[in-house]
Amino acid sequence: MRPARFERKGEAQVAGMFAFSSPILESVAARICVVSFTDSEGVTRSVEVAASSLFEAAVRGMAAFGRPELTDGVAVGSAVRLTVAVKNPAVKHTVSVDRIRAWLTAAGRDPREQALKARLRDEIGSF
Repeated sequence: MRPARFERKGEAQVAGMFAFSSPILESVAARICVVSFTDSEGVTRSVEVAASSLFEAAVRGMAAFGRPELTDGVAVGSAVRLTVAVKNPAVKHTVSVDRIRAWLTAAGRDPREQALKARLRDEIGSF
């Protein structure tokens, strides 16, 4: 089966696991991803999450980083760039927290995406 191709005005066409312009891919099964960032003290923090898209992985990572036991109380600010690495097949993406927040607050394109965003907003709380 050939990978789906997605395109959105102003963004490059991407084929494969995660498409930046289409964070919800119905046919993509959840993958194990490592989400990481480097804090203001130069410490790289990372967590494994299961997700079906780049943005879902980033939001689940942000939710995990919101737990004090994982970050020693270090906040993930808006300027932070998260790195999302898919374990198998190995793929890595970097996206800003601001971009993730914008995606999460935007309306979903269809009922499935709207439901996912609602679940993720509940999961992340007030981040």
